[in-house]
Amino acid sequence: MGELFLLTCTEELAVDPHPRAQQESSLLRPTVLITILARNAEHSLPYFLGCIDRLDYPKNRIAIWAASDHSVDNSTAMLQEWIKGVQHLYHSVEWRPTEHPSSYADEEGPKHWPNSRFSHVMKLKQAALRAARQLWADYILFVDSDNLLTNRQVLTDMIAENLTVVAPMLDSRSLYSNFWCGITPQGYYRRTPEYIPIRKWKRQGCFVVPMVHSTYLLDLRRRASRALALYPPHPHYPYLLDDIMAFAFSAQQAEVQMYVCNKDHYGFLPVPLKQHQTLEEEEESFTHTLTEAMIDYTMEPSQYVHTRPKEPGKMGFDKIFLINLKRRSDRRERIMSTLAVLGIDITLTEAVDGKTLNSSQLHAMGIDMLPGYKDPYSGRVLTKGEIGCFLSHYNIWKQVVEKGLQQVLVLEDDVRFEPRFCSRLVAIMDNMQRERLEWDLIYVGRKRLQVKEPEYWVKGVRNLVHPDYSYWTLGYVLSLHGAKKLLQAEPLSKMLPVDEFLPIMFNKHPKEEYMHYFEQRDLRAFSVEPLLLFPTHYTGEPGYFSDTETSTIWDDGAVATDWDRDSAKQWREQESEEADVRPLTYHSARGEVPSISASSNRDEL
Repeated sequence: MGELFLLTCTEELAVDPHPRAQQESSLLRPTVLITILARNAEHSLPYFLGCIDRLDYPKNRIAIWAASDHSVDNSTAMLQEWIKGVQHLYHSVEWRPTEHPSSYADEEGPKHWPNSRFSHVMKLKQAALRAARQLWADYILFVDSDNLLTNRQVLTDMIAENLTVVAPMLDSRSLYSNFWCGITPQGYYRRTPEYIPIRKWKRQGCFVVPMVHSTYLLDLRRRASRALALYPPHPHYPYLLDDIMAFAFSAQQAEVQMYVCNKDHYGFLPVPLKQHQTLEEEEESFTHTLTEAMIDYTMEPSQYVHTRPKEPGKMGFDKIFLINLKRRSDRRERIMSTLAVLGIDITLTEAVDGKTLNSSQLHAMGIDMLPGYKDPYSGRVLTKGEIGCFLSHYNIWKQVVEKGLQQVLVLEDDVRFEPRFCSRLVAIMDNMQRERLEWDLIYVGRKRLQVKEPEYWVKGVRNLVHPDYSYWTLGYVLSLHGAKKLLQAEPLSKMLPVDEFLPIMFNKHPKEEYMHYFEQRDLRAFSVEPLLLFPTHYTGEPGYFSDTETSTIWDDGAVATDWDRDSAKQWREQESEEADVRPLTYHSARGEVPSISASSNRDEL
């Protein structure tokens, strides 16, 4: 039988008369509802969801609200597969699929935005906002399903700004982003001087703007947030039906300021297509956005969805050679991932590492420097890195001749691809064949040096010019005849950098004293225009490193050559400014408006 013990006051447990205050436990993170809307997004969902998976934020503090509708592709099944795989990780998941219909009755195509589509999207976003309020969520994050949030801290960073409506500024290859700095009284985009300094990170911080879209965070704890709505539009809403404009007007009426934040790099978004464009073109556009993100970030599809790799092809070339130094595994991994996304089948070619070459090896190969050669920027002689680069290309030329390859594409591993790279290059090659143009070499990426001299279009062939003196061997197409001409010049015994050698061979080098060492200078060279390849990084930019510039001189390993080509950065800035004058006609993230004058600078759209 148990015994009962009673404590008297004198028998109570001893209590410290001077207790030390214990440290309080940390606060739980704010709760966030993430809204996912998917329509015809099969091409972007795996990578978009991969970014959501990788957000550095407790998943048990996140609720997911997802909907799919009016899709002709596999978006609904793919999103459902992801939800099934992750629902145990998140606080809650609400799933609203709509299988039918697959289109709106009044739409003219999948990129057309009739009022019925605007109205439906606004209703879905309002339903998500209502769900967040019912869950007592602290925040709601709206994010389009083709936006790539590459910064894992983006949610934490935006919450830390302590603002009612804030958007992380997203990057694109153009000046387009997810905010406006000006709106006309009619609700159209207004060009402002404030935009470009913010968009190019020349001014950094969080800035008041009249409109944000695509990806933005709303603080539901704020009293003023109660007045924000997407549907129905505010009773005094004066513009054409548009979910973006409706929310911006709602914020204006509630006296809630919108902010865009560019304190860091947060992610990417594609430039919107015109209303007559196709889903195939949308996929190409997103693929370009993805390859841009891959330059500085590891982009993997979500592990919770099944994806089929794109079938690789050679675009009509006998071989596509990719040059890569064995020790540069970082570049190899990045470019191989990029090529897989683009569906390009390459032959990996190990580059000659100039740093491993000694003078005895160079003499044994019959390598000697072109008499009198000096680098035009530093005044130095040839570097071992430049020798290795030349030999890497030279070895490919030999393969072309030995195997009788009729046409090949040569790529270096530090390239970034322009939008629709594959289809545009194939179209140019087909056009040349139809016109029976005789050619030896075609630049796909280069650095034009004689920028003040005009280059002339090739008659009968679109997007092809006669090149003048140019640098870089980022990428070029080479014919069997062209490879034979390059080898017959016997360049090893009078070597200079390969990008100096090529202009000599088509008789466009400014230094006559170099050209007279090569008698046959009849290489039939052309260049695509606009260019389809550019470097991933330029001199002076974060991430820039040159294996040819940062080396030692060819006949003395003790002399380092880490000179910077200072003018390269100026060239890059000039190139960027030249690109900005090409006008675009987009008005909003959803569609287009009448064309902006071609004589004016391109604005943020």
